[in-house]
Amino acid sequence: MMATDTTILIVEDEPAIVELVSFSLRAAGWNTFAVNTTAEAWEYLQRRTPQLILLDWMLPDQSGLRLLSKIRSDRQFNEIPVIMLTAKSMEEDKIAGLDHGADDYVTKPFSPRELTARIKALLRRKSPEHAQTALTAGPVVLDPVSCTVKIEDSKVDIGHAEYKLLKFFMAHPERVFSRSQLLDKVWGDHVVIEERTVDVHVLRLRKVLKNAESLIKTVRSVGYMLSEK
Repeated sequence: MMATDTTILIVEDEPAIVELVSFSLRAAGWNTFAVNTTAEAWEYLQRRTPQLILLDWMLPDQSGLRLLSKIRSDRQFNEIPVIMLTAKSMEEDKIAGLDHGADDYVTKPFSPRELTARIKALLRRKSPEHAQTALTAGPVVLDPVSCTVKIEDSKVDIGHAEYKLLKFFMAHPERVFSRSQLLDKVWGDHVVIEERTVDVHVLRLRKVLKNAESLIKTVRSVGYMLSEK
């Protein structure tokens, strides 16, 4: 099963397709939220950031391409993976979608299995922290399938918040993240947590890691990173 903290926003106005897609994605272990128009989709994005957007080409208020352009030109959302759902099998349309910043497109009618496979592949590529392979850093091994952490083959007790934080760091080694970035990426911007709470979780994480605590580095006046150097 994929991580259940993955939410996929479905922007589609055909009820039968919404039902089919929602059912298939939930069966794959993802959360879904469906809206019918680009306006509702934009409103949703102001409240929270999904891990992926399924965007229909033809919508009642304006084309999905218009919304895609808006998402790609907004610094807050431009990294969100987007798959276009299109009834058009015309090559020019696919190229137009990719030119506007779509990561992939699926032509209707499509099989739910194909759609699920495409989403998995895209999430793996875009969000390493949602992949299902074990992550390692020094003596630390994190298994996302069983949600366990081992240090030198010994399982360690770790709280949910510290686990999420460690998983994110291990998926993005040697990269510095500010406290606000960590809040957004690890907890999601819909959760109201103060930036100094990040320091508390980092402190707890270091305690859990014991002898491997030096993996989590403090970068003065910037934030934190995981580094084996």
